[in-house]
Amino acid sequence: MNPNTTRITPGNILHTLPLGKDALSVRRRVEAMERVMEGLFVIPRTNRKVGLDVVLDLIPLAGSTIAAAVGAWMAWEARNIGMSKIQMARMFGNVGLDWAFGMIPFVGAIPDFFFRSNTRNLRIIKRHLDKHYPSTTTLEG
Repeated sequence: MNPNTTRITPGNILHTLPLGKDALSVRRRVEAMERVMEGLFVIPRTNRKVGLDVVLDLIPLAGSTIAAAVGAWMAWEARNIGMSKIQMARMFGNVGLDWAFGMIPFVGAIPDFFFRSNTRNLRIIKRHLDKHYPSTTTLEG
């Protein structure tokens, strides 16, 4: 590994987040949180990313509730950039559905592996940001 590169871990992703309510700060925070919740590591030989959301579902009841709280925080962040009530309702619906799946002890991790509410919500937020705050758009490679 190149000594000049920083290895991405949950600690350094969350430690370097901007604190402002501006659109770019919101984008960076929700992108980082989505990465932690949905794409923390790759399952070997599957090329399938898994994050804290699936891991939390292994803790009956409380894990799904904690994951839903993080998802609700992401939707709340969307409020800071002026997203419509309809968009926010869709986002809270995604979180609620994810929470309901996760309430099934142990088995709830399986649908959560495929229904990624945080990724869906990030997509909704990015569409809004790209349309209303194009200067926050980043190139992903």
